[in-house]
Amino acid sequence: MDSAPGVTRTRPSRGDELTLSIDSLAFGGAGVARLDGYVVFVQDGIPGDRVRAVVEKSKRAYAEARAVEVLEPSPDRLSPVAAHPGAPWQVLPYERQLETKQAQVEDALRRIGRLDGFELEPIVEAVEPWRYRNKLEYSFGTDDDGRLVCGFHAPGSWEEIVEVTDCLLASEPGNAARERVVEWCRAQGLSAYDRRTGEGLLRNLVVRESRRGGELQVRLVTSPGGIDRESFAQAAEPVGGLLWTQLDSVAETTQGGQTELIAGSDRLEEEIGGMRMRISPNAFFQTNTEMAERLYRLAIEYAAPGASDRVYDLYCGIGTIGLLMAPRAGEVWGLELVEEAIADAIANARLNEVDNAHFFAGDVRLALRELVDRAGRPDVLVVDPPRSGLSQKVVRRVIEAGPRRIVYVSCNPTTLAPNAAQLVEAGYALRRVRAVDMFPQTPHIECVALLERL
Repeated sequence: MDSAPGVTRTRPSRGDELTLSIDSLAFGGAGVARLDGYVVFVQDGIPGDRVRAVVEKSKRAYAEARAVEVLEPSPDRLSPVAAHPGAPWQVLPYERQLETKQAQVEDALRRIGRLDGFELEPIVEAVEPWRYRNKLEYSFGTDDDGRLVCGFHAPGSWEEIVEVTDCLLASEPGNAARERVVEWCRAQGLSAYDRRTGEGLLRNLVVRESRRGGELQVRLVTSPGGIDRESFAQAAEPVGGLLWTQLDSVAETTQGGQTELIAGSDRLEEEIGGMRMRISPNAFFQTNTEMAERLYRLAIEYAAPGASDRVYDLYCGIGTIGLLMAPRAGEVWGLELVEEAIADAIANARLNEVDNAHFFAGDVRLALRELVDRAGRPDVLVVDPPRSGLSQKVVRRVIEAGPRRIVYVSCNPTTLAPNAAQLVEAGYALRRVRAVDMFPQTPHIECVALLERL
C-alpha cells in the first residue's frame, strides 16, 4: 500500500492480534490507535489504554478491531457499572465524556465543514447519568443452554443476545414490566425468531414510559403466529397500554407490520415544556424526556420567533418543537413523512388548544416547494433530520425557501457540518452551536446550530 515518505505502514489482516496504545476517541466511540502510521479503530478502548485487540476488518486506509484484553488500563478507566452493550462509555468519567463530545462537535464543524467564526457554547450536561431513557427496544434470543433470553445484541453480532435483567438505562418499573413479559414468554414455551432458519416467534420487546405520568406502554413484536392474549394481558399488568405487532420481514425492525391493541390505550401521554403530547406506538419521540425539554428550550432560544413570524418545522414528528414555538410565533407549519406522526401532531395541537399550528404529511424533498407556495416563505425554519442529515437537494430547497434564521437540530455533527457548509456557501452565517448530552454513557451527540442569512 502507499506510504508517506519515510513511513512504513503495516496493514494487518482480519483475525490478527495486535498490541495497541489508544491515543484518542473517534466519532462513534471507537478508540484510535496507530500501527506504524496505519490507523486502527478499536472498540472498547479509551485514551491511555494499552490493549490486545483482534482485527475484524482491514481496509486500505484503516482497520477496525475489538479490544479483547486491557493490558495496561488508562488512568481514566473506571470499572463498568453493568455488563451493558448500550453503555460503552461507562468506563470513561462523565467529565471526560462531556469534554470528548464537545471536542468532536468542534472538530466536525472545523475539519469536515471548514467552518469558523461561530460561537461554540458549553455542552449542556445530562440531568441523570443513568435510567434516563423513556424507550428501549430489546431483542429476544437463545443462550448456550437453549434458554430464552431478552436483551441487546452483543457488539458486532446480529445473532448473539446479551441478556439484561436490570437495564440501567431504563427505570425500575420499565425493567419490571420487561421481566414480567419475558417470564410469561418462557412459561408459554415461546421461542426466539431465528433469522437464518425463519423459525421461532419472538422478535423484540418495546417498553416505553411516560416519565411525567409514570405510565408504561409495552409492545411485543413477533413473527406471524398466535399468542394467548388473555394471559399476556394478565402477565404484563400493570401497564397503560399493551400491544402486539406481527411482522413477516427478515430484517430486525420494530416498524411496520400489523399492530393490535391488547389492553389499555394505544397512545402514551407525556408532558414536555408544559405541553401534553400523545405518542402513537411507531411515532418518534426523543428518548430522554428531561433532556429533550432542554434541547427544545435551546432550539426556541436560537429561533427567537416573533409574534408575526412564520415558522416551518421540518421533520416535525409528532409536532413537539412546533407546538412549543407556537405561543411565541405568528404561525407554525409542520412537515413530516410519517402519516401516523402527523395524525399525532394534529391531535396534540387540539389537545393543547393550539390553533396557529398546521401539520402536513409529505416528503420534505418534494413537498417543501409546495408548502412555500401554499403558506408563504418562512421567517424561521427549524429542521430536525435523521442521522444521515439533509440531502443536498433538501438543502437547496431550504435555501430556496429563504428563511432569515435556520435552527438545525442534529443527532450527528458529522452530517451537520457539510449541511452547514452548504448553507454558508449560499449566504448564511453559522452563529451559534451547542451540544446537549442526551445520551450519557454512550458516544451519541445531539446539538443545535443557528444559521442566519447575511
